[in-house]
Amino acid sequence: MINSELEKFNIILASGSPRRQQFFKDLGLNFEVRLKPVDEVYPERLYKYEISDYLAQLKALPFKEELKDNDILITSDTIVWHEEKALGKPSGKKEAYEMLRSLSGKEHEVITSVCFTSKKLEKTVNHTTRVKFRELTEDEINHYIENFEPFDKAGAYGIQEWIGLIGISEIQGSYFNVVGLPTFEVYQNLKIMASI
Repeated sequence: MINSELEKFNIILASGSPRRQQFFKDLGLNFEVRLKPVDEVYPERLYKYEISDYLAQLKALPFKEELKDNDILITSDTIVWHEEKALGKPSGKKEAYEMLRSLSGKEHEVITSVCFTSKKLEKTVNHTTRVKFRELTEDEINHYIENFEPFDKAGAYGIQEWIGLIGISEIQGSYFNVVGLPTFEVYQNLKIMASI
């Protein structure tokens, strides 16, 4: 590990996402995965990053009592913000189609919040990436849903998958954020947490 301070800490990633777990491996971090179920419900008054901040912090709550002195817990949440509302994970094919149809030919925001929790401190950061789709055909949307089943992804798509390769015409901000984590923010803030 490049940062020797981090070696003294037990990093816990509370995410079942294979993409987030791979990022942690690619960053060269020694970590363990722990999962606890959380009902991801948020107050309707929340707006944009307030939603993902709230959910990332909510996911940390079940772990707080069991954290040891050298533990750093990472929880996160990603939303797609489009036409003044948050798009979460689709419930099935019909909702996935509706989401992709609404994103087609337009720009949206992908917002990921990451909550870092230790016995001493809780810190939440977020990053927003603007993404634009070209006009997608009905056949393209149906092909993607049938073959990739994007039901575990906010906004019903993965930028790293076929739909991203053929459909995304423009991106402003971190690509990795759209995949699932603003990796530069994670690394920098882990170093900060380790120095406190």
